[in-house]
Amino acid sequence: MVRFILTLAALAGLAYGGLYFYYGVEIKRALDQRLDDLGLTAVEVRRVDFAPMAPLASDTHVTAEVTYGGAEASLDIRVIGHPVFSEETRLELDSLQALRLTLGAGG
Repeated sequence: MVRFILTLAALAGLAYGGLYFYYGVEIKRALDQRLDDLGLTAVEVRRVDFAPMAPLASDTHVTAEVTYGGAEASLDIRVIGHPVFSEETRLELDSLQALRLTLGAGG
């Protein structure tokens, strides 16, 4: 019985780990697509961070690290809908968390 429960817990952990990974991939893809739709093809999404329970919610907040030329920014984004399970996902910019500029020539 204990072995069955441990096996079930391991399978649930693997399933959630896969969902967590795929959720991050889909959020990044949706954000890339949204930026492309706005004509901001030169803006690159470097990283997307979200809470551990975000893949279980259909309304959550994520933080995206984006770059453009010598500028980097952290954006707080509200995700409405689920990028994996729902047909329509809406991304709303909540705030600009940080903006870093690189000035001057590198050598």
